[in-house]
Amino acid sequence: MRLSTKAMAIAGAVIWGGCGMFLTGLLNQLIPPFGGQFLQTMSSVYPGYHVTSGLAGVLIGTLYGIVDGAVGGFLFAWVYNRFAG
Repeated sequence: MRLSTKAMAIAGAVIWGGCGMFLTGLLNQLIPPFGGQFLQTMSSVYPGYHVTSGLAGVLIGTLYGIVDGAVGGFLFAWVYNRFAG
């Protein structure tokens, strides 16, 4: 059974960008301690992303998460397909 690289890229983008970065960043803006350590870690990974940047920071983090999740999902499916034969 082969995985669709396109579907995995989209799923990764939605899960990591939408759920991981967007929701955590938005909740952090509403309830400041929520996800603070996670977002600090992400700010050390994603250049230009800062937790204290308000809504602009949430959007920048979301864009980074979408790209990161898409690339990760694509690579996961591609490697899986190579080993699955």
